[in-house]
Amino acid sequence: MTTGRDRPLSAIEVHPAAGDPRRGWLTADGWTVPVALGRGGILANKREGDGGTPRGTFYPRQLWWRADRHRLPKTFLPARPIRPEDAWCEDPADRRYNQAIRLEAEQAGDRLTREDHLYDFIVEIDHNTAPRIAGRGSAVFLHLARTNFSPTAGCVSMTKSSMLRLLRRMGPRTKIVIG
Repeated sequence: MTTGRDRPLSAIEVHPAAGDPRRGWLTADGWTVPVALGRGGILANKREGDGGTPRGTFYPRQLWWRADRHRLPKTFLPARPIRPEDAWCEDPADRRYNQAIRLEAEQAGDRLTREDHLYDFIVEIDHNTAPRIAGRGSAVFLHLARTNFSPTAGCVSMTKSSMLRLLRRMGPRTKIVIG
């Protein structure tokens, strides 16, 4: 017998918390967990570097995870291990803007392999992807939160246990409604 837990969620919602626009709540299938949002709160007109979490409806593209630290979690999403050369292009002048790139060891850039654990699990979402517009924001992910839930640069972050629970029910057609 299949249950609702055997298939992906149709949607998750992210809303700001009362009194602090840099904190929020993620609700999915009857459960709610705290999240950290961008230092600029939720913004309808997201711009590169504004620290805002974009308002809108998005879809997850894939899970990136640190295979050197964790086993692949159960998920309906396509998954890709993070390698040392994996990075994200945040330069609006670069034709690869808001896309995964590979960097040589000596090249600087926003690497996905971090010493802290914030990027141990990353859900890439389709913000500013079709079409990609230079300056409209890049590298907006769902990822792990700092222990004090301090603001992100524009992402939605949560505890590891919340992320793993969400991943078990997240698929490519799961709507991520932020606002």
